Amino acid sequence: MSLTPARAAAFLVLFVLGALVGVAGALLQGGWFPGGLLLALLGTAGLFHGGVWLTGGRSGALAPAAGWLVAVILLTATRPEGDFLFGAGLGSYLFLIGGMAVAVMCATLGLSRQPPASAARLGK
Repeated sequence: MSLTPARAAAFLVLFVLGALVGVAGALLQGGWFPGGLLLALLGTAGLFHGGVWLTGGRSGALAPAAGWLVAVILLTATRPEGDFLFGAGLGSYLFLIGGMAVAVMCATLGLSRQPPASAARLGK
């Protein structure tokens, strides 16, 4: 598939949505553990799989995953004042590793293309 302006816009929107879901998930998983962690991971999975469905290819999961990763990496850095968003707890590590695992699963599994109906039956 070629990169049309509409596809480029879809990838840009998915990147921004990935960053927003990363920020929201970072706040949610720390606020309501363990339910917030599950909700944050379900939100990331929904966005990544929705990107695959929207674009019709596996690259649809990469754009929101890149936005999610950029946001999460920026949020893990500590400030000079000593402030931080991610603590050194189990929930933070599960959110980081789980989000990356969900991104890899959605990008590798993607949508399976079905053969045309005429090619599905041999000998006809």
